[in-house]
Amino acid sequence: MTGDKPIEVAVIGGGCGSMAAAFELSRPEHRGKYHVTVYQVGWRLGGKGASGRGAADRIEEHGLHIWLGFYENAFRLMRECYTELDRDPSAHRIAQWTDAFFPDAHAGVAELGHAGHWSNWTAFFPPADGLPGDPLSTHNPFTINNYVVRTLQLLHSLILGLRSSDQTSEPDLPYETTAPDSNAALSSMLRLVEVGVLTSVAAVLEAIKILEVVLRSIAAYPHSLLVQFIELIASSVRNLLEGIVTSDPAVKLRWEIIDLVIAIMVGAVRYRLLTDPRGLDSINQYECREWLLENGASETSVNSPFVRGLYDLALAYEDGDPNRPGLAAGQAIRGSLRMFFTYRGSLFWKMRAGMGDIVFAPFYEVLKRRGVTFKFFHRLQNVRLADPATLAPGEKSYVQALEFDIQAETVDGLEYQPLRDVHSVPSWPSQPDYAQLVDGSALAENGWDPESHWDTHRSSPLTLEVTRDFDFVVLGIGVGAVPYVCRELVEQDHRWRMMVDKVKTVATQAFQIWMREEMSELGWKEPPVTLSAFCKPFDTWADMTHLVPEESWADVPKSIAYFCNILADPESANAELDPEYPEQRHVEVRDNAIRFLNEKIGELWPGAVDGKAFRWDLLVDPADEKGNGQAQFDSQYWTANVNPSDRYVLALPGSMDYRISPLDNTYDNMTVAGDWTDCGFNEGCVEAAVMSGRLAAHAISNSPALEEIIGYDHP
Repeated sequence: MTGDKPIEVAVIGGGCGSMAAAFELSRPEHRGKYHVTVYQVGWRLGGKGASGRGAADRIEEHGLHIWLGFYENAFRLMRECYTELDRDPSAHRIAQWTDAFFPDAHAGVAELGHAGHWSNWTAFFPPADGLPGDPLSTHNPFTINNYVVRTLQLLHSLILGLRSSDQTSEPDLPYETTAPDSNAALSSMLRLVEVGVLTSVAAVLEAIKILEVVLRSIAAYPHSLLVQFIELIASSVRNLLEGIVTSDPAVKLRWEIIDLVIAIMVGAVRYRLLTDPRGLDSINQYECREWLLENGASETSVNSPFVRGLYDLALAYEDGDPNRPGLAAGQAIRGSLRMFFTYRGSLFWKMRAGMGDIVFAPFYEVLKRRGVTFKFFHRLQNVRLADPATLAPGEKSYVQALEFDIQAETVDGLEYQPLRDVHSVPSWPSQPDYAQLVDGSALAENGWDPESHWDTHRSSPLTLEVTRDFDFVVLGIGVGAVPYVCRELVEQDHRWRMMVDKVKTVATQAFQIWMREEMSELGWKEPPVTLSAFCKPFDTWADMTHLVPEESWADVPKSIAYFCNILADPESANAELDPEYPEQRHVEVRDNAIRFLNEKIGELWPGAVDGKAFRWDLLVDPADEKGNGQAQFDSQYWTANVNPSDRYVLALPGSMDYRISPLDNTYDNMTVAGDWTDCGFNEGCVEAAVMSGRLAAHAISNSPALEEIIGYDHP
């Protein structure tokens, strides 16, 4: 665009949603039509995905960040970002996206046995065709019909696998048949329903193949007949195979997965999920476990480590209470089916360095080159709406002003430079560069924490006015911060008030440890893994030893482990008003981690304990000092994520309809971005945030086209 003043877009926040919106709006294809300014609290981008480099250049994360192989939108933007970044491989070890991410095919769950000891089940997920972010073929895998067909194929394989594990009888041979046409399928269904029983595994497999044909053109068949047919298959499978289950944990888990898959299929037919235009969203008012039970799953299956692991990975516990699990049925099933049936390349993808290094530093560098402006140390205090009395008849409300606290000024007014190189990798430090700030030494001495909700230090106020300073607003803050900075929206708009009330969040906790012995020496005999469904207070962990070469240790660790989980909210509603609250929670996480290592870690790593207590001498101190006993833990890293913007958004049953869409145009010049919005994948994760950011960009510029936002299947 030449000669015309660009449209000014104020992007608030630096998380994945905000970065995706800024990336789309600053594309060269827009020819400078939009000028984007990102306003960010503190010194770094990332939101809940922020990371920093601490002592010994160690990577310090908010939690465990692993990408899944179905993150099509996130990988697509990341791949484009690295291509545009165009790093010289001779000067940068992490030059391309394939240097930044690597496949991790091992996943695991843990189960508490009758004797009170935990057993671990791990699985290798074979590589799938293609890579995440590759162009899709004409076949769209992100549809309910595709999910159901793939589920049937999985059921077929699982039944054969479970039957062949039966040592008490001769297994049935795989039943092979040519798929019937629609008329033959109808006749077969009628015949089998009339008989009322499937007497062999071969007959069940035939029925599954018939059902696959039927579900591809489901509208052509009577619904009542379909319900009878799927219920016949379900009862026959359970009658034929349930008795095979043994004390072998792998066999037991396989049966539980079969039981869950059958329940999903029964529910999909009963609830008409393939013909209802809302698809899986039509059952989001139900809690997932309750919906599975209603459709025939057993209590054992819905409480299996597989299901618990899915809840743990989604941090799906209201108020951080392990006794209050909650996941909307439609989103839970959508997430599970995408995770296992639409991944490309690998089920999991790990990063070669921290989330800040791999994701947000490249975004920052590319966006800077495109002319995006970054304003660090800007804390949003209020989104001020236009006075309703000033609106013309029929005029929509709009954002009149954005009110900020400038937290710190830079020396001589220079632009803040946030990155530093660590082994040729541009990275964010874990603390601000005080040398760039006015009175930086005093700020450091006073323990200033610009990312803390409770630290209200400011240098000066700043008010941005519509048309003078901005034309559009992308509100990319965490939903937990909305009540604090969008007071007028919440007071005046019933939908926003209900959204704040219904779309809930949970605090989280995490810790990282660096150890002197390899995982195999500690007693972990499996490959590096991401494991969930372990015991509280840290049910999820990952082997992150691959990060050792990225750090700068004098005494080089031989293993690294990350742990994370929910953090229960305090009983007192006023506790969060206490300025000492964040430090109290920080101490609580430290105590939780020490107790966990002393009491539970031996179940995972028997070689890490001496008797029953953790071997504290295993921990490597970046200062190369030796502590006494559990005091050595103080040299490690832990965090209590209790800032309103850091809290994890939940996908609770009955809450989905209250999310605000980035496409909502109630306010003439504002859209929203983040994993808390109604974005087509309504669950807290990178992919949801990126989808939301792309939708926010579409709301402003009509680009990208909605069909280019992979998996956005809202009617």
